[in-house]
Amino acid sequence: MQLSAPIYVLKRKAKLLARDIDIALHQALDKVAIEEGFQNWSHLVSSPATASPARDVLSQLEPGDLALIGARPGHGKTLLGLELAAKASQLHRKGYFFTLDYHERDVADRLSTMGIGPSSINDALVIDTSDDVSADYIIRKLRTETEPAFIVVDYLQLLDQKRTNPSLDDQFKSLRRYVIEMGAICVVISQIDRSFDLAERAMPTISDVRLPNPLDLSVFRKRFFLHDGKIQFDQAA
Repeated sequence: MQLSAPIYVLKRKAKLLARDIDIALHQALDKVAIEEGFQNWSHLVSSPATASPARDVLSQLEPGDLALIGARPGHGKTLLGLELAAKASQLHRKGYFFTLDYHERDVADRLSTMGIGPSSINDALVIDTSDDVSADYIIRKLRTETEPAFIVVDYLQLLDQKRTNPSLDDQFKSLRRYVIEMGAICVVISQIDRSFDLAERAMPTISDVRLPNPLDLSVFRKRFFLHDGKIQFDQAA
């Protein structure tokens, strides 16, 4: 069944509907799904028409990878990051989602849009919404873990907020060393500079990543860019 719009647009429509008629987000999602010809939102997200790029991204990742997911606001980068962390068990790993942008309730709402509830996650996914999230914080949190880790960081630019933290460049050098040493996989979500909106290109590139302070972007061995429901993979030389 063909959707009338990309799934990220339908999610945005549901959020507006929930606000406009004062209903819960999950109810609005179900209403949108029914309009699209599905029984409910879970039915919609599990259909072939809404196949997520998460499977393709997971297939590209290997132990020791530090990867980047970049997109403009509203194009699904956080949802993709969450889905990757939630599906880390497919790579025989435990998922960790570290966010400086959302509270636990926000994360739960976003997981529900993918048909993932608390009972589906159990102990397979750890959500950390601490204000202290930084590269050093992540490394300290994971040092005692015995299972291989699949780490998602939301998002790059917010790691640079606190002056007490090391520089962005130093943080990612530390994170890369840890990922390689431990055979972990780490995916970092990133904003794309708004100048991309004025560019006549179909996809952002590594040059469009918004940097508040200097960072050697070659630290990211693999890069994934999202725009208008499409994804593009790029690997550093």
